[in-house]
Amino acid sequence: MMQTPETPHYAGAQRVFILLAGLWVGSLLTVGYLVAPAIFSTMSDRQAAGMVAGSIFRIEAYLSMITCIALMVLANLLVNRGLNQYRLIRWVLLAMLLCSIAASFVFIPWMNTLRDSALAQGMPVMLSPSATLFGRLHGVSSILFMIQSVLGIFLVWRLTKR
Repeated sequence: MMQTPETPHYAGAQRVFILLAGLWVGSLLTVGYLVAPAIFSTMSDRQAAGMVAGSIFRIEAYLSMITCIALMVLANLLVNRGLNQYRLIRWVLLAMLLCSIAASFVFIPWMNTLRDSALAQGMPVMLSPSATLFGRLHGVSSILFMIQSVLGIFLVWRLTKR
């Protein structure tokens, strides 16, 4: 736990911070690297698997925004109380928040629109004229998710530093 001898009164807030961050980062890693691959390996219809995974990633992105904002508020409180080790944590959280915002409001809706448009034309998105764009958006979205995952691991690593 990151605590200096002069700040024992904030141990509870720090423990709550670490618990929330650990649960959140654990959910990111579980969804991205266990749940999504399991969906695609067990469902034979890749279009349906993509729709299920997309729905889960959308929920995770919204959860990430809410959790990240809550942690940023708590980090600001801790910095204002003199726990300067949370200054770097705020920047990590900001970067993670930007990844979640991009996923929630740019990439996921855009990919859903392309998929819905293709379905309205009676074909899966990967057989539609939008297949190349969809693939690129999926690639960028995956890279953003990997960046967020690495930042999350760094966040938890940093928070548990003595």
